[in-house]
Amino acid sequence: MKRYQQNIRRVVPYVPGDQPDFPDMIKLNTNENPYPPAPAVQEVLSKSQAEQMRLYPDPTAHQLNAAIAKVYGVEESQVFTGVGSDDVLAMIFQTFFNSELPILFPDITYAFYPVWCDLFRIPYEVQPLNEKLEIVPEDYFKENGGIVFPNPNAPTGIAMPAAEIERILQHNPESLVVIDEAYVDFGGESVLPLLNKYDNLMVVQTFSKSRSMAGERIGFAIGSPELIRALHDVKYSFNSYTMNRSALAAGTASVEDQAYLEEITAKIVATRERSKTVLREMGFQFPDSKSNFLFVTHPDCNAHELFEALREAHIFVRWFDAPRVRDYLRITIGTDAQMDALFDFLRKYLGK
Repeated sequence: MKRYQQNIRRVVPYVPGDQPDFPDMIKLNTNENPYPPAPAVQEVLSKSQAEQMRLYPDPTAHQLNAAIAKVYGVEESQVFTGVGSDDVLAMIFQTFFNSELPILFPDITYAFYPVWCDLFRIPYEVQPLNEKLEIVPEDYFKENGGIVFPNPNAPTGIAMPAAEIERILQHNPESLVVIDEAYVDFGGESVLPLLNKYDNLMVVQTFSKSRSMAGERIGFAIGSPELIRALHDVKYSFNSYTMNRSALAAGTASVEDQAYLEEITAKIVATRERSKTVLREMGFQFPDSKSNFLFVTHPDCNAHELFEALREAHIFVRWFDAPRVRDYLRITIGTDAQMDALFDFLRKYLGK
């Protein structure tokens, strides 16, 4: 093996959900919002912006950052935006997790965390969820190089009360604690109010789920001005122009329409709660999700076989070939019509 081959950085990459393309498909595998974005977003994107495409976007994302700051009651200096929350989280990992101590996150959680650790050569330790698939706060009361986890967690959908997260913060004054709130708008309790008490807290959110803008790739972090400045230093050392002009304009329009956000998330939550009732009647079991998906298992059904059967019918859900969760399927909450089609298939499959 040649020297340059020996020096290639080798990682096991994150595997995203399938992006199938069938006219009759029901796509419930990647936690996308089944409804369109806010009307103002559609208006912005429908306008011709071809002339402006020759110009670089604003590297500071001022208009979008200012809109986010206003809605969430913080200063613009506390906001960092990036190309989806994946980009924001990757910047956080690069910027802050440089200790010889391991960072901590759950064993069942967002699968990108260990990938970034391997890529950036960050030591880490996973903390097992309990038998109810819950995060155990006390597992994070020890020396570490940082803490990160989603709330609600993924793929379980279980939300931790803000008071429990505050206990983790209280026991880790020397560590950065990153709370990934990708699904918080569907019923979780945001820890944004805790930013006033803890300068070692950073909160990350995304436009991909509740705001129906997965295709525009917009995410953001809110933290102390000191932490945000450090993130910008890393960003500008990598690529100043990370967000394109249409994303900045559409993101601003979305943030300014909070009423639409509340309307759509309420609709998804109502469908989620109805889905829980129907699935329970069929014998499925699942944690009490506060996200836009359910993490289900059935005592009389092999999860992988059901996954393949659904796939054959062009109904796409997510199955994880990983310890402790092989018997589960993650089902994104779609429209009522999509969920009813799923239920019809499941009744026939189970003979109910």
